[in-house]
Amino acid sequence: MEEKASILIVDDDTSLCRSMSLVLGRKGYTVATAADGPEAIDMVRERTFDMVFMDIKMPVMDGVETHRRIKEIRPDATVMMMTAYTVEELVRQALQDGAYGIIYKPLDMEKVVAIIEESRESTEGALILVVDDEPELCNTLESILAKRGYKIGIAHTGEEAIDIAQQQDYSIILIDIKLPTISGLDTYLAIKEINPKAMAVMMTGHRHEVADLAEEAIRNNAYTCLYKPIDMHEMLRLIEGIRQRIQKAG
Repeated sequence: MEEKASILIVDDDTSLCRSMSLVLGRKGYTVATAADGPEAIDMVRERTFDMVFMDIKMPVMDGVETHRRIKEIRPDATVMMMTAYTVEELVRQALQDGAYGIIYKPLDMEKVVAIIEESRESTEGALILVVDDEPELCNTLESILAKRGYKIGIAHTGEEAIDIAQQQDYSIILIDIKLPTISGLDTYLAIKEINPKAMAVMMTGHRHEVADLAEEAIRNNAYTCLYKPIDMHEMLRLIEGIRQRIQKAG
């Protein structure tokens, strides 16, 4: 029989910790709880957990800082952040730092169980090509998406992206509309000729300046356009939706 995952729940809400422990314990998981960040860090030093569910807004030390400390101790730790508040800046920081994702309270426990099982699957995610001349953004996207199990390619120019697309079939392309040489639209159209099934998400920080290019890309079957600064939570939801659509089409 396959061994069930070990779970650490980090939240100052003792009632939530107790209810999550009961439900997950009945499902066969080994569950431990911590009331704050420092206690969680001490526990992670002592043992390895398959997954950590952590409140993003806690006294003493918030979930983002706790996550950073845990990753220093266990770089491969899988951490799912939880929140009942509008704390978009903390959410953005957590995702950029490689948190597995965000779930919102009140928790859907069946969804929690599904997340635990999904995180343990070894199946490959979609192949994603990120095309942008901002190295920092590329690195951030690569870190976040790789943590979710996606295989990532990086290109900083349209020509480089086209060359990479000729060597590997990427199912999803995240592409900046305004690239240094050929535009993101022309790059997308060229990649589409190589791989007609590729789904593109255009990105831009120049909403008005490149509005026509964005509209033309969508007319040519680009999936949508994301505006910078990228909402990482929205991007993850979007990519998961595209991946499911590709799987159904296949």
